[in-house]
Amino acid sequence: MPASLHVPLVVLGGGPGGYAAAFLAADLGMDVTLVEREERLGGTCLLRGCIPSKALLHVGRVLAETREMEAWGIHFLQPTIDVNVLRGRKEKVIATLSAGLAQLARRRKVSIVRGHARFTNSSTLEIEATGPAAASQTMTFDHCILASGSRPARIPAFDLPTQRVMDSTQALEMSDIPSSLLVIGGGYIGLEMGTVYAELGSKVSVVELTDTLLPGADRDLVKPLSQRLEKLFANIHLRTKVLKLEDRGHAILVHLEGPDEGPGEGPGAVRTEEFAKVLVAVGRRPNSDGIGLENTGVQLSRQGFVEVDAQQRSADPKIFAIGDVCGEPMLAHRASHQGKVAVETLHGSAAIFAPRAIPAVVFTDPEIAWTGLTEQQATAEGRVVEITRYPWAASGRAQALGRTEGMTKILVDPQTDAVLGFGIVGAGAGELIAEGTLAIEMGCSARDLSETIHPHPTLGETVAFAAENYYGLATEIYRPRSEATAT
Repeated sequence: MPASLHVPLVVLGGGPGGYAAAFLAADLGMDVTLVEREERLGGTCLLRGCIPSKALLHVGRVLAETREMEAWGIHFLQPTIDVNVLRGRKEKVIATLSAGLAQLARRRKVSIVRGHARFTNSSTLEIEATGPAAASQTMTFDHCILASGSRPARIPAFDLPTQRVMDSTQALEMSDIPSSLLVIGGGYIGLEMGTVYAELGSKVSVVELTDTLLPGADRDLVKPLSQRLEKLFANIHLRTKVLKLEDRGHAILVHLEGPDEGPGEGPGAVRTEEFAKVLVAVGRRPNSDGIGLENTGVQLSRQGFVEVDAQQRSADPKIFAIGDVCGEPMLAHRASHQGKVAVETLHGSAAIFAPRAIPAVVFTDPEIAWTGLTEQQATAEGRVVEITRYPWAASGRAQALGRTEGMTKILVDPQTDAVLGFGIVGAGAGELIAEGTLAIEMGCSARDLSETIHPHPTLGETVAFAAENYYGLATEIYRPRSEATAT
């Protein structure tokens, strides 16, 4: 690449939002250059997030199924785990998908520049190239789509110079299976990684500062997961704070403050425990610092997110922003859709990012998924809604699978019967939530769902059954007729 060049459109970041934007721009005939500091495309989601974690969760699920089959009289020998093969298989999945993205970029003639980019003004990037022939270059542009993503949040007090304290990226590297693991943070990252390590043989404990796991999810959805994790994990410490970590060489000594069931101890008790490793999973922060945004007209929120409008424009007319760097929820599918909106806007289309629902999935076992309005949000906003639930214990498919802990719930507007929100807990909830998202986007009513013929026996038909239950007409649930109904 020349030391200085001008491009019409540059996409800064090659994650799900960045490559989706770059590929669409190329498909629309735009001249686009993608700048990525990593050797491979895919961003955090593919390289050290969504994809590798789901590959490992699949392994954990298979191990769990071998135990569950004992209820059917089928017994397996205790499995042996080759960590090197496991790690290699995970890396193969990543390499295959990343190679596919590189091939798609070549076919679309998307130019790729590798290096660390920094804005020097609203239309110029200084790029410190990476690789064997590294050299800096200056790139000017007409427009930039910023897709720089996010990174694990860190707590300085926990940054010990030891490999025994990990963030989510290091945990996914799977260097070994520790005998014991403390997960700091009861959010989705901590619970997913805790599940992986527990199924692989680690004695896992979780510490959460609030009074519940997954604080952002509705309590009735979290309950079945909590009950299952209480059996899988060694301990779950709620309302508990980590005061200090000490590196003992052979282990990490953790100072905990919180309620305890031990004799003579109560609220505020301080105790210590040793763990072979500690995973710090306390959220993520946007990659908006260290890239020179102060040299542009871009405005940041107090949390460091780039402020954008419905077309993904920042306060600087030359710079758009998409994905994790511009706010919650930090989800790959949100970033991809925002990237397409930004490109369509630049191409002259009347596009806006204004979804009625963005689905979220926690890929634990059981999975938890929700979309649209949640019960927590409805309560906080004082909105009047009707909630209908269908327990999977009444589902023939769930009974056959031995996964009756699940539940499907729908939030309905009592005035119009319009579907406002969905929540599902159970095996495969992430696959089922798309129907709920579509129903909300299309403005469906509960009647629309109840009258849509679903295949039997499937877990998907619990969506229709939950809608039927809203009208008190679910076949597999008996509800005595009230006097008002009878008359």
